[in-house]
Amino acid sequence: MSSNDVTHHAADDHDHDHGHDEHGPAPGLMRWVTTTNHKDIGTLYLWFSLVMFFIGGAMALVIRAELFQPGIQIVDPMFFNSMTTMHAIVMIFGVVMPAFVGLANWMIPMMIGAPDMALPRLNNWSFWIMPFAFTIMLSTLFMDSGGPAGGWTLYPPLVLQMGDSFAYVIFAIHFLGISSVMGSINIVATIFNMRAPGMTFMQMPMFVWTWLITAYLLIATIPVFAGAVTMLLTDRFFGTSFFNAAGGGDPVMFQHIFWFFGHPEVYILILPAFGIVSSIIPTFARKPLFGYDSMVYATASIAFLSFIVWAHHMFTTGMPLAGSLFFMFSTMMISVPTGVKVFNWVATMWRGSMTFETPMLFAIGFVIMFTVGGLSGLMLAITPADIQYHDTYFVVAHFHYVLVPGAIYSLMAATYYWLPKWTGNMYDETLGKWHFWISTVFVNVLFFPMHFVGLAGMPRRIPDYSLQFADWNMIATIGAFGFGFSQLMFVYIIVKCVRGGEKATANVWEGARGLEWTVASPAPYHTFETAPAIESSTVTR
Repeated sequence: MSSNDVTHHAADDHDHDHGHDEHGPAPGLMRWVTTTNHKDIGTLYLWFSLVMFFIGGAMALVIRAELFQPGIQIVDPMFFNSMTTMHAIVMIFGVVMPAFVGLANWMIPMMIGAPDMALPRLNNWSFWIMPFAFTIMLSTLFMDSGGPAGGWTLYPPLVLQMGDSFAYVIFAIHFLGISSVMGSINIVATIFNMRAPGMTFMQMPMFVWTWLITAYLLIATIPVFAGAVTMLLTDRFFGTSFFNAAGGGDPVMFQHIFWFFGHPEVYILILPAFGIVSSIIPTFARKPLFGYDSMVYATASIAFLSFIVWAHHMFTTGMPLAGSLFFMFSTMMISVPTGVKVFNWVATMWRGSMTFETPMLFAIGFVIMFTVGGLSGLMLAITPADIQYHDTYFVVAHFHYVLVPGAIYSLMAATYYWLPKWTGNMYDETLGKWHFWISTVFVNVLFFPMHFVGLAGMPRRIPDYSLQFADWNMIATIGAFGFGFSQLMFVYIIVKCVRGGEKATANVWEGARGLEWTVASPAPYHTFETAPAIESSTVTR
């Protein structure tokens, strides 16, 4: 059966299914509170992520406004430290992870021909825990002792000097972890048990593969993080000495436990982005993804290696030479499967019939700027060099190149790519391209100068600095405000598209493959009540 046959067959089924009124959503506010529909919950995750994006972004602008000139300008150093800590926690746990989970909820059942997620009630619960947890987290900013100010890594002994808000922060982190683990179990159960008959694992879209592997990473690492912050809690309130040197504990042990979670977490934040880009580039290059099998194995290799490189964050703690060498070489090894992915994306584009709609622009921007972040990561992998770079703005530049033009760009690419499928309306292509180019100019004005001040020796997480760093900091701050305010255009494009526009066809993009393009746009409230027939890998790959 050709992909066109499947398209025709599936579309007929959905038109028939969608004709029943009782299948529609409940009216009013309670629809969103009680929903177990994967599309509704995906939508809730995505809107929540967008709101948190602006909250976390506002915190970043406070940081950059303070660093616009030398001297203490706007906020006191303690509040500045709270902003650096909260900005990171909000962006990681409140923006990137929920947005990827939202995309998984929306797209995975449609991509594998499932009627819904495997555990719909658990799905509802895993979302509604998040706003509750972040309300607790953000409320600490209004407490007498202030919000967390020990960096997002929560290193003792500094973090143990927090006031009464400490317990609230740990409580919120536990809830966020519970949400992530429940969402991951749901995704694994859905992919294993609810694929359409005939869809083998090696026929699944790359986005489904990357999320399956990411879900396993989350299930394996979040409990480790929960254990670490629970030990912090008992050190603070119950007199234990896990990390208190005065009682025989070891603060460096926290770093080992934290980074055993924290390094796989870095890949949790980027593997779904690889899946998104692996869906978009073949569509607009009008070619199948080059090296599908090697992409799957590379993703699995990255996930495995992420568990054995954690101490490359700790080269300055005085670990033995053998340990430094092991972590240096294992970190370099992780660049091999990552390089395979970049090569495959470039090979997919090579001699393709490329067009440059907004999703493709963001995907190409992702590949180029993520590679810049990857190359600076290789520099940080080299132990003697890292001892110089450690805790400087060079590290800040490195991980922001991976997470902003990396993870955030992939989310924007995904939004533009699937928005017509979600809403049934085409977004404004001209505004989308303006959004891409303005964002790309400002994101580089913001983060590239950080390489220079970092190599010159400017430490991270400081509210004041010496005059020699002033010029580049001023330029970075201009870039921050430009990038931040250009995201208002993103919101305008989304809202405009939701409210109306040119009607989208079922297969929105000429070169798109996959089951999600076989259903009507907007996607009906219930999809695939009759499983679609799958006989050819051309449907999904």
